[in-house]
Formats: sequence, C-alpha cells, structure tokens
Amino acid sequence: MFKIIRFNCCGLDVHKTWIFACIGITDASFRTEYFEARFSSFPKDLRRLAAWLQEHKCEEVCMESSGKYWIPVFNVLEESCKVTLAHPKYTKPQKGNKTDRKDARWICDLFMCGMIKPSFIPPPAIRHLRDLIRYRFKLTNMLTSEKNRAQNCLTVSNLKLDDVFSDIFGKSARSITEYILSHPGEKFDVTPFVNKRCKTPVDQIQAAVDGAISPEQAVKLRECLNHIDELNAHRDRIEAEILDLVKPFSAQLGLIRTVPGMDKDPMTAILILSEIGSDMSVFPTAKNLVSWAGCCPRNDKSAKHVKSTRIAQAGCYLKPLLVQVTNALLKSKNHPEFTERYRRIKSHRGHKKAMIAICKMLLTAIWNILSTGEVYNLSGYLIQTPRPSNETKVLTQKQALELLRLRGYVIKEDPVEPEPVLA
Repeated sequence: MFKIIRFNCCGLDVHKTWIFACIGITDASFRTEYFEARFSSFPKDLRRLAAWLQEHKCEEVCMESSGKYWIPVFNVLEESCKVTLAHPKYTKPQKGNKTDRKDARWICDLFMCGMIKPSFIPPPAIRHLRDLIRYRFKLTNMLTSEKNRAQNCLTVSNLKLDDVFSDIFGKSARSITEYILSHPGEKFDVTPFVNKRCKTPVDQIQAAVDGAISPEQAVKLRECLNHIDELNAHRDRIEAEILDLVKPFSAQLGLIRTVPGMDKDPMTAILILSEIGSDMSVFPTAKNLVSWAGCCPRNDKSAKHVKSTRIAQAGCYLKPLLVQVTNALLKSKNHPEFTERYRRIKSHRGHKKAMIAICKMLLTAIWNILSTGEVYNLSGYLIQTPRPSNETKVLTQKQALELLRLRGYVIKEDPVEPEPVLA
C-alpha cells in the first residue's frame, strides 16, 4: 500500500489525435474518485481540457513524453497547471489487459503516490533558444554531408584538390573549381587563382588539377555547390536570430565563457546555455547536472557485483560538444588541471573514460559559476599557496597505497627471500 501525497491530480495518456485524461480526487478517508474524459489534440479541445481541469480544481498534471505530441499539450496547460513530464520508463504499465483509459488511470495513480520522477523542462525562453540551436546543428550536419558529396565529385574526376588544399571550399580552391565548371576540359594556369598565403607550391596545385570532369559530374558538383551556399546563408540567418534571443542572458553567457575552451566561439556557450538553462536551482548539486547530461557511470550493482558502468545515452546534443572542448583542452598546455587528470585516469581506466571525466569537470565548473555568479577559478583543482615548511601531513599505510594507486602506480609485493639454513 503506497502513501497518497497528491489528493487531486490528473494523468494524461497523450497520442497524436486523442488525449485520454483521468483525474483522481482523494477524500479525507483516502477513498479515491476518478473522473475520465477524452479530448482531441486540436487547439480548441486542448483549451476545453484546461477548462475541464479548472472545473475539478485540478492544478497538477502528469503525462509521459511521447514523441513530440506532448509539446502542444504542455504549452496550453503550462499557464494554468503545474505540468510534470515523465519518461516512459517510469510510467510503463503491466503487460496485458491494456487500454488507453487504463494507461491514463495508471499514470494518475503513480503520480498520486509520488512514484514518477519529473523530467527537466526549461522555461519558454530557453526552449525557443534550444529549438533554434538544434536546428543550426541539423544545418551543420547537412552542410557536412553536402561537402562530402562535392568532394566525391572531385575525387572520381581525378581532381586532387584535397591533397593540396586544407580546405577545398576555401577561397583559392573554390575559385579553381568554379573555373573548371565554367570551362570544362580546358587547360589553364592556376597561378592567378592561388592566394599568396597558400603554402603549397603552385606546380603541385597545377598537377592536382590535371584531371577531367565529366558533364554528369559537373552537373552534380554545381548543384552541390549551390546547395552549400544556400545552407551557409540559412545558417547565418539562424545565427543572427539566435544572437538576438540570447541578449537577456548576456551575464550568464559571460560567466560560461570564462571556462577554458569556451571563449573562442560564442555559439559554444550558447549551446550549453540552451541545454541546461540559466537557473541551476533545478539541479540540487553538480552531480545531478552531470547525471542528467549522461556524463557519469551507471549505477548498476547487485550483490557486490557491478553489472555495467556504461554512461547513459542522455545529452545527445550537449555531450558531443563537451567532448570536442575536451579534445581542444588536452592539446593545450595552458590548462594543466585537465591534462593531469586525463593522464592519471587514462593510465588505469582508458582513453574514453578519461574523456568523460574531463567532461564531468567542465559541467561541474559550469554549475558552480552559474550557481555562485563567480568566474571560473582553477583553485578548486590546483593548490596555489605552498604548504608551510613546518606543517607535515601524516598518512597511514593504507592511505599512502591508495594515493599511489590514484596516481597510476601499480602496487606489487616484494619477493620474499628464503632465510639461510644454518648447518
């Protein structure tokens, strides 16, 4: 028997076309009365759902995150109710004898007894920013795919521009490509098209464009280049809109950009802000933020047997960015607090786990600076003041061995020599 902690709440089973709602009202004798109704997902019926909830004085609603169908419902009910969004794994009903109305009542019962863990939903301003940031991420992926197709056209035509230019879509390589498309099969001198800052000798560039492009590949390459220009224009307009949306969060972005690796590109700090929000009170500790982002080992242990320590699949937009920032920090010599920890963990846990550990350090630093309003300070990782000469730190034998193991040393016993036998 579970304890009822919500005496008036509602469970919603959301579908594409229909929404099944169940309100549970519990009296002082702990007898629960249920009220059920079905609504369509059209805006008019969603407003009728909000009025039906107000009629029963229900201010707490719970629904599962089913695809994108929950978003319109959340937007309508957010103004008048406290909406809790739950992961489907927390609302999974028992197998067999299952209907949509029973699912709604099951969600209501779980929510009534406090058995559902709520998901983090940022405020509307952060949600709008997150939507544009993720769309920019999709445009970047499309741009990369289109560039790969264009490079494939050059490769099959034996035009080795990728061997002589670091960027085949740069100024020099693009001008050579445009001339080849405008004058197919014509031999020409590449000297006027090569920038003076190009380090590759002109004779190598001339040898790289000695191939011939077929008419079919020329048509495909032209369309790819036009699509690349369009995608770049789309992304520039999206970035301009993003910069307008983040003006109210300039103080938080300034704090995030003090973290190492996030001061070069402003979009890096904006992406992190769009994913975690600006209010860190929703995460009680830095560990909660790290766990939400999927940057901590899984807690799957039974009978002193660890079943799995794989990280979760959460943070599909945030985690790749943190890994990119980590790669840049490890190549730099200006931040020893990250490189030393990476080498220490890599020695006994491997490269991947060491990378995730650095991502955890970055998220912990971001949580602290957004919570306290102070800029990044590496004193939390490195001891700046030397220890006084008259102060001695005493360790037990067990503590000293554990410290050596953390530093990457492997402890093994000395071989015992047999004692000499007296004749």
